[in-house]
Amino acid sequence: MLNPSLLKSRSGLIALVTAFFAGASTAGAFAPYSWWVIYPLALAFGLYQSRYLSPKQSLQYWLSFGFGSFVVGISWVHVSMATYGGMPLIASMALMALLALYLALYPALCGYLLAKLMPNQQASISSTSNYWRFLGLFPALWVLTEWLRGWILTGFPWLWAGYSQTNGPLSELASYIGALGISFVIALCAGALALLVQKKWLASVVIFPVVTIAVILAPHYNPIHPNGKSINVALVQGNIAQSMKWEPEHLWPTMLKYMDLTRDHYNHQHDIDLVIWPEAAIPAPEMMVDDFLFTANDSANLNQTAIITGIISKKDSGYYNALIVLGNQHKKQQAQGDYQVNGDNEYLKHHLLPIGEFVPLEALLRPIAPFFNLPMSSFQRGQYQQPNLNALGFKVAPAICYEIVFPEQVRANTYADTDVLLTVSNDAWFGTSNGPLQHMEIAQMRAIEMGKPLLRGTNNGVTAVVDPYGKITQQLPQFESGVLVQKVALYRGDTWFKHFGESPILLLCSLLLLLGVTIKAKAKV
Repeated sequence: MLNPSLLKSRSGLIALVTAFFAGASTAGAFAPYSWWVIYPLALAFGLYQSRYLSPKQSLQYWLSFGFGSFVVGISWVHVSMATYGGMPLIASMALMALLALYLALYPALCGYLLAKLMPNQQASISSTSNYWRFLGLFPALWVLTEWLRGWILTGFPWLWAGYSQTNGPLSELASYIGALGISFVIALCAGALALLVQKKWLASVVIFPVVTIAVILAPHYNPIHPNGKSINVALVQGNIAQSMKWEPEHLWPTMLKYMDLTRDHYNHQHDIDLVIWPEAAIPAPEMMVDDFLFTANDSANLNQTAIITGIISKKDSGYYNALIVLGNQHKKQQAQGDYQVNGDNEYLKHHLLPIGEFVPLEALLRPIAPFFNLPMSSFQRGQYQQPNLNALGFKVAPAICYEIVFPEQVRANTYADTDVLLTVSNDAWFGTSNGPLQHMEIAQMRAIEMGKPLLRGTNNGVTAVVDPYGKITQQLPQFESGVLVQKVALYRGDTWFKHFGESPILLLCSLLLLLGVTIKAKAKV
């Protein structure tokens, strides 16, 4: 048992160290390991060990837990800074650690409020208050602080607890309650486990059977079904070295490589409907390469297909990270392709990546290091909600790279007639690290939430096709050039999450927090 003075003692230091390692262990719950059971066990350990701490001590404890979770879980962030940003390794590691410390503030806030609203004296007096602390207040605070992390300063919702279940038994629940809802269930199970260790059996008798029944029933009430239609896709993975991608002398070799890989699959055997080239596959503004684009447009038209490619779009307001459609937009057989420079069948990225695509306080930061002057780091934002792309009459809901981690944005751009989700990316910035694999895992969760098949086209992996249940049906090896060809079944119906989004779980958590504040206020009277 911990007493309130321990964090100032040797035993207190041990508690902080164990909190760090408990947090660090949660990295194993995400890709590429996907040991999903680790996350609720780590949370349960933290809840049990910190149950008698004061608010200040609880903040320190969960700050250490969060720092361990993020400094290990997103350690890959330093790769882009060290390898491509011109920073010394020690500086890139320090910045990565600083980011991890910032992200750790959110679980720290959760721990502080938990101890503040349910003081240790209360928790030790009443069995009822103990149940409330672990099964009501903690899950609500955990979810609300995760949501805040995904919103403040443009948001960084990476490593939400719910993503640990993408390949776990709770994944099907995402079609009802989303990734944040699964975070709530994980926190609830962690609370039940912490009570179980204290020999309070009632929570386990109720919580675990209810969750098990929900998991069993979820597939039977999912309203999505195949609609009998399909689309033949070819996802082209160019595997262009990041060090070469933005060099002017490599522009034409890069474009020709994508065209050559595509041409090899223009035949009657494959009967391709839709070709996907990844984010910034054409690393230049449209006007600079319009000859190539019109040639590709004619080629796609002759082969009765459409090509969706990443490109740089130049508008009066500036440059945009964009997707455009070459070839046939409306049907398989057309007299000519529909592409026009700066046409309206395009998508302009809305949620830009800080530093990579825009630099906050750029007048201050750009002179500091080459890292703050990465190629194309001055993009403008597209609209939050945009029309789907049209390709051979199919409706494609796009998300470029980082945008796929924002469920509400994907939801806002998925319409009743949307056929398929599309996300394109260039994760070459992160080398052979876990970053691209975690990115893929997050994209799988969006497919479950929306109940739509998802296509993911990347420069060097992970390029894959995902079914509406989040399962990868086919993928290309990383770090190799290749073309993934697959017939993708289409589905009808909208998931519960598509209808309601994150609002129900956020409302529930807000009401639980309000109840906690009310109980605290009455306790003072």
